Amino acid sequence: MAAGSVVSRAAGFVRSAVVAAALGVGLTADGYAVANSVPTIVYMLLIGGALNAVFVPELVRAAKEHRDGGAAYTDRLLTVCVIALLAITACAVWAAPALVDAYTGYTGEQATMTVAFARYCLPQIFFLGVFTLLGQVLNARGRFGSMMWTPVLNNVVVIAVFGLYLATGDGGELTSGETALLGWGTTAGIAVQALALLPALRAARFRWRPRFDWRGSGLTRPLRAAGWLVLLVLTNQAAYWVVTRLATLAGARAAAQGIDGGAGFSAYNNAYLLWAVPHGIVTVSLVTALMPRMSRAAADEDPDGIRRDVSYALRSSAAAIVPAACLLLALAQPLMAVVFQYGRTDARDIATMAGILVAFAPGLIAFSGQYVLSRAFYALSDTRTPFLLNLVIAGLNAGLSLAAYATLPARWAVTGMAGAYSVALLVGWLVTALVLRRRLAPGATRLWRSGAVGAHARLLVAAVPATALGHLAAARTMPVGALAACAAGAVVVGLVFALLARPLRLTELDRPLSGLIRRLTKRPARR
Repeated sequence: MAAGSVVSRAAGFVRSAVVAAALGVGLTADGYAVANSVPTIVYMLLIGGALNAVFVPELVRAAKEHRDGGAAYTDRLLTVCVIALLAITACAVWAAPALVDAYTGYTGEQATMTVAFARYCLPQIFFLGVFTLLGQVLNARGRFGSMMWTPVLNNVVVIAVFGLYLATGDGGELTSGETALLGWGTTAGIAVQALALLPALRAARFRWRPRFDWRGSGLTRPLRAAGWLVLLVLTNQAAYWVVTRLATLAGARAAAQGIDGGAGFSAYNNAYLLWAVPHGIVTVSLVTALMPRMSRAAADEDPDGIRRDVSYALRSSAAAIVPAACLLLALAQPLMAVVFQYGRTDARDIATMAGILVAFAPGLIAFSGQYVLSRAFYALSDTRTPFLLNLVIAGLNAGLSLAAYATLPARWAVTGMAGAYSVALLVGWLVTALVLRRRLAPGATRLWRSGAVGAHARLLVAAVPATALGHLAAARTMPVGALAACAAGAVVVGLVFALLARPLRLTELDRPLSGLIRRLTKRPARR
């Protein structure tokens, strides 16, 4: 499963590089980035968050309680969701101009281009929903791999489409045909990603039969839980709307001042995509595998089982996420150059995006930790508490981002917004940990005593020299090339953590390292 996520993220790097080479990080790229973000925003706002958090616990519970193993319940739930997706997608395509205006405030040709992109991209809403629905059905049956691998196909399709544009376009203003090619091509990638799950469903012997006998079928509970998740996503998207609006305004302000280097939403979005890669590979894969087990523990009223899974997920993910955050801090400049410095993207754009990545990096640890803790609440079928906790993160993110835009120069405003998100995530993570501790404490070993806090503290101690020495190695090697700088810095960061694993009792690192050393030093058996 993690291998699929790694390959998908690697393909995502190539995709981002090809898109940046084709569109740069200026206003054209901002228009495409906003238009391609709007489908995800609408999807998550109206239905996506509910599907991600509610589906697996409900399917696990139905499989345990219903005589048919939850088959009829699954059919009804899928039918409701598919109908909702079709209605939402149709309304979103119709409302494309209003959606674009809400997030950008563009006028003239920039608005026309962005709306055109949005109309081509908004059908993604339906296919994003289908992908999530089918993937969660597979996850509830213990089949996790397909959902991690099929996004590779999405990236391949988009790479091919933008590669075709690079090969045939003249690099000037986009024509209507080129806009259609890039927009529909991006949507085609999501469609392929969703439909590629069908063979895995057949292998799992799952067949969907639409059912409309919803009355008295038990769908009220997931719909009620979904209501809180819609509110949660609404708060997230309200904060995201603030950031998107401010970032696009900052980019326009920087361009008006003649500032070279992307300082708008596209730069923010590119840095965010790179920043989120370790989380997607490690934490999402780990929690996806643990979610059915946590849901079963919750159904069995076993708080200690939930606590053990949460502790394991926190410690295991931190063993990879903390070193990854060090790499992002130490190697921001060469990493950005390796991934994005092609075509229209130049060194000044890279410097801006590297600064944004540095501001994001400390928040990665809190981002993954918050993700783990929130899934414990979802396993308990509690979506109200995560909504209330998310108000803290969303409110801080929006407020601090507004302060960054108002007080920082145009070149640095978006960097300040990334730092604001890191601060908001850290505060939210700590508050969520306190609340979950109280929730589990009456019948479970306290979360604080599980070793998760100590593991994080020891990893952070090792992170200080690892980051400093990794940055120094990368800076010394940078004249050779960005790729060489990344390699040198990564080796140094890895060596520092390896050397400190045993003295600092970094168990989650020491055990796999010791096993690797034994394999490498084991003498071959004599024949």
